[in-house]
Amino acid sequence: MTDVANQLFIGGAWVDAADGATLPVDDPATGEILCHVADAGPKDARLAEEAAVQAQGDWARTAPRARSEILRRAHELILERTDELARLMTSEMGKPLAEARGEVAYAAEFFRWFSEEAVRIDGGCGILPDGRNRMLLSRRPVGPCLLITPWNFPLAMGTRKIGPAIAAGCTMILKPAPQTPLSSLALAGILKEAGLPDGVLNVVTTSRAGEVCEPLLRGGRIRKLSFTGSTAVGRLLLAQCADTVVRTSMELGGNAPFIVFDDADLDVAVDGAMVAKMRNMGEACTAANRFFVHRSVADEFGRRLAERMGALEVGPGTRDGVDVGPLIDAAGRGKVEELVADAVERGAQVLVGGRTPDGPGCFYPPTVLAGVSPESRLMDTEIFGPVAAILTFDDEDEVVSRANDTPWGLVGYVFTEGLDRGLRVSERLEVGMVGLNTGLVSNPAAPFGGVKQSGLGREGGRVGIDEFLEYQYLAVPVR
Repeated sequence: MTDVANQLFIGGAWVDAADGATLPVDDPATGEILCHVADAGPKDARLAEEAAVQAQGDWARTAPRARSEILRRAHELILERTDELARLMTSEMGKPLAEARGEVAYAAEFFRWFSEEAVRIDGGCGILPDGRNRMLLSRRPVGPCLLITPWNFPLAMGTRKIGPAIAAGCTMILKPAPQTPLSSLALAGILKEAGLPDGVLNVVTTSRAGEVCEPLLRGGRIRKLSFTGSTAVGRLLLAQCADTVVRTSMELGGNAPFIVFDDADLDVAVDGAMVAKMRNMGEACTAANRFFVHRSVADEFGRRLAERMGALEVGPGTRDGVDVGPLIDAAGRGKVEELVADAVERGAQVLVGGRTPDGPGCFYPPTVLAGVSPESRLMDTEIFGPVAAILTFDDEDEVVSRANDTPWGLVGYVFTEGLDRGLRVSERLEVGMVGLNTGLVSNPAAPFGGVKQSGLGREGGRVGIDEFLEYQYLAVPVR
């Protein structure tokens, strides 16, 4: 690949790793190496930290309107380069170009949204109840941040964190996933072009995440961690943040229930299932994992879903007409294969798919399993692949109990024509978000996040900027 940034971005400059190390970026559709990028080590992390710390004071004092205008310019530049960014994203993580273009628009919207929030940071003032003091409340940036993003939405997960940090007046170190560093490096170039001052955003690509991140979190100068990834890694990072009480936001794993009641419009439910399951080839924390379908409509729902899933075209994301690209890597596909094999051994019926195709690339076909045993491993494991596992239920209390029987609580989906039932069941689900008769909940204007072991805090929406701000209370005597 040519004309693709492949160095670290530190202090506004493109630099090689201090020890000269590089890491390969693979094309999951072919298994071939696209390019090599700098592989940061501890010394590079210290340089990025120093750049962020040095830039923090001036950046915090920058006028909110100036921060807003930078985000707005970056939003426009992203949209102008939709095709270029989409092809880059498809090359490094596999999603079809149509989906990649959709992610570019989604990513850009976070910058537009937070450009508008940047000028709405307010405080408050009033007389305290005893009448002795006035209370002045102001909101200040929390300080230098470490942002860690996953590979499945490499552009949007960056803008969802960078947008509110810029709007709040925080400097940053961004560590993207090693599988998909190119989108983040391209984003850094766009922000520099949009006028972001040197040192405000630093990007360190690395295969040595522990060596890079742990010293930053334990060192005392990074004041905020925003992480999207697995619950297991999130727990480890929380422990590393404890020593210096680093403020944290965690968007972790999911195990989303998809509930179809007997009065559901099955056309609507199947449409919703296709979105909730097949967005990003199922490689999404919001992906429907456990399909609970009322016994009276389970066969028909399964038949319709299998027909729709079986009609999807699988292939390289750059090829015209492809609906489903490869999974991210061989390990990701191997996990899906093992989960499906386990379910079949426990009695599940394969309605469509279920067999790994021959040839290069990390492809797995859209798969529907019926009659899945509750003891199957995929019932308590985030599948992260194009597999819909159908179980049946008989009554509302039963399905709510089974849906909540998980340590995760990111999102749930409910399909019913009864408004009362829909609202009642949604309120009973132990999740941070619910899609009622829809398979898509993500939106830059809405707060994204979960409960239980699915995370801490919220991203996006009016509350998204709060994660990067602190209150200061000033008492002034009344005279």
